Amino acid sequence: MKLYNTLSRKIEDFKPIDENLVKIYTCGPTVYNYAHIGNLRTYIHEDILEKTLRYAGYPVKRVMNITDVGHLESDADDGEDKMLKGAKRENKTVWEIAQHYTDAFFNDIEKLNIKKPDIVARATDYINKYIEFIKTLEEKGYTYFANGNVYFDITKVDNYTKLSGMDLEQLRTASRDEVSVDEAKKNPQDFVLWFTKSKFENQAMKWDSPWGVGYPGWHIECSVISLTNLGDQMDIHCGGVDHIPVHHTNEIAQTESYTGKQWVKYWWHGEFLIDNEGKMSKSSGEFLTLSLLEKKGFNPLSYRYFVLNSHYRKQLAFSFDSLSSAENAYLKLKSRVRALKENTDMSGAGKLSDAAVKIRDEFKKCIEDDLNTANALTVLFNMLKADDVTNTEKIKLIEDFDQVLSLDLLKDDESSTDVHDDMAEYIEEMIQKRQEAKKNKDYGLADSIRAELSEKGIILEDTRQGVNWKRIN
Repeated sequence: MKLYNTLSRKIEDFKPIDENLVKIYTCGPTVYNYAHIGNLRTYIHEDILEKTLRYAGYPVKRVMNITDVGHLESDADDGEDKMLKGAKRENKTVWEIAQHYTDAFFNDIEKLNIKKPDIVARATDYINKYIEFIKTLEEKGYTYFANGNVYFDITKVDNYTKLSGMDLEQLRTASRDEVSVDEAKKNPQDFVLWFTKSKFENQAMKWDSPWGVGYPGWHIECSVISLTNLGDQMDIHCGGVDHIPVHHTNEIAQTESYTGKQWVKYWWHGEFLIDNEGKMSKSSGEFLTLSLLEKKGFNPLSYRYFVLNSHYRKQLAFSFDSLSSAENAYLKLKSRVRALKENTDMSGAGKLSDAAVKIRDEFKKCIEDDLNTANALTVLFNMLKADDVTNTEKIKLIEDFDQVLSLDLLKDDESSTDVHDDMAEYIEEMIQKRQEAKKNKDYGLADSIRAELSEKGIILEDTRQGVNWKRIN
């Protein structure tokens, strides 16, 4: 198996530290709002990574943090407190906000067939461990106390920017222009391990510490949660590319200063999902969530299929037209597999032929080649057209491939009346628009609405009593 390692900036043969257990850490969500579909793209690819490792025969232990503690919005300890921001927006406590959006996140990943990590760790459960971690760094001489806060001194670390490859001046210019300068820092890239004073006087989440009542800096939670659950060293640390210059750089600095050894062997980073305004984010107006896609009539697994047609290290441009095309292709694939399943007797299924084994090996080679899911899907389509494998073998191969793809290719579809509420609402809205178009004698629009619904598997029937609809299988 081969993986791109951000640390070495090249594709490497994957060799785990311990053949008996591959240890993976994935940066989880800050639960102050819904995850947008750009966030979810990264989690889908991380899911592919874990499932590929398991498919290749490796035992895996995966840990994810849930950031339910207030911290500053920027990687550089600047900006707004996301949890407080969410609480003010919805007139709830930060604890209520954290629970609501944690539940929403796991609801999203379930819809996308993303496997829940083996260990999910809430940041607020590790406060005492953060304090012990900081005390150790303090004893080793890596910290200083200024203006009521404990800072990590980056000048005490050799090769601080080894992950990003950037020099410190590049890091300074990469910082946001609108953030305020912390005059208490000895160096601009120093970062806070523990706050007792910040611009937020009424911080809701605070705990006692040797340095005063306060709260942890952001970077510390991933270090401590991983050390607690995975030990001093791990195989793979995952996250988005935006975490490379500061967040992951700071994690390395503090963790390797604490342990005195290399912490992570392979750094894995997913690229951005972009729209016509650039990187997708939550900073402006209505942002794209999975539930919004559902309200517009899309199946969550159509989005997963859309994502799997791209490589995780390449930016992916999103539009509703491109998602619609992906959904049409996905539904056609499902229909083709369903027809194959209905016309295949699996009672006599036996050992795979040489031709079928060769196809399975091609699929395995694709996904083990730095998770090339697009090529893996090509193998799937070619297999469905192959003349030298039986239908029984095709069903077995689909089942095998879907261990990684997780597209529910063999799962029975919903019945004609069994659609989720958001989809039903969308259908009714489209029917109403069609009725208005016909009333205005805009028959072109009316026909296009019927065609759009038909592409999604919805058939309209005009009757004297009104318009009925049904889902076709």
